[in-house]
Amino acid sequence: MLQQTQVPRVIPKFQVFLDRFPSASVCASALVADVVRAWAGLGYNRRAVNLHRTAVAVVDRHGDQLPDDLDALMGLPGIGPYTARAILTFAFGHDVGIVESNTSRVLARIAGRALPQPEAQRFADELVPEGHGWAWNQAMIDLGATVCLRREPKCGECPVVEHCSWHDSPDPAAPAHKQSTFAGSDRQGRGRLVDAMRVAPIPVDGIPAAAGWPDDPSRAHRVVDTLLADGLAVELDGTLRLP
Repeated sequence: MLQQTQVPRVIPKFQVFLDRFPSASVCASALVADVVRAWAGLGYNRRAVNLHRTAVAVVDRHGDQLPDDLDALMGLPGIGPYTARAILTFAFGHDVGIVESNTSRVLARIAGRALPQPEAQRFADELVPEGHGWAWNQAMIDLGATVCLRREPKCGECPVVEHCSWHDSPDPAAPAHKQSTFAGSDRQGRGRLVDAMRVAPIPVDGIPAAAGWPDDPSRAHRVVDTLLADGLAVELDGTLRLP
C-alpha cells in the first residue's frame, strides 16, 4: 500500500483492509473483485490483483504463512527485491538492507555516485549492523525522507555527513525518479475504468466515456486490453467487469 502512496492515505485503509482480510486464507477465498474494491483510493490497482494472487500462493505453497526466505518470497506474485527484503527485515528481523527511493539516495550520496541496483543492494546489505536490521532500515528510510532530501538536503542535520562523498563534492547522485504526469495519461484512464467497475459492470459501448475519452474509443479499448492482461477486468455478457 505504501508503494508511491502517502502514509496518511494508507493508514486508515490499512486497518480497514486487515479487518476485511485478516489472513492470507481469507483474502485467497475472496473474489478478486472484492479485493480490488477494498483497494479503492490506493492507486495502482494491479497491486490488489497481485496481493490476491500472493494470498492464494501463500495458502497453497506455505500453509497460510509468509515464508522468511528470500527466494520463496521472490517467487510470489508481485513481490520483487525491495518488498521481499522489507518483509524479511520488518516482519522477521533479518539483517538485510532495503533499497527504495529514499535509501537509494542516501547510499548513492555516501558513495558519491549513482549506483546500479545490484551494487546498491550489496552496499545496503554490507552496512546493516548485525542484529539491528529492523531499526537500521527504519532509520535509513527516515534519513532519506526527512534529511537527505532530493532537493535542498539538510546536510547540517545529517548524522552521517562526515561519511558523505556527495556533501564534499556536490553532484546530484541518484536523483529520485520523476514519475510521468498522471493527468491525461493511460494510467488515469485505467483508474477511471476500475473505479467505474467497482460500482457496476460497464457496457462495452460505454467504455470510452468511462475511461474519459468519449472521442477516442481506440485508446480506451487499448487501455482495456492492459486491464484484461493484468487480470483487473474480464469481458462477460457484453460488459467489462471486475474479475
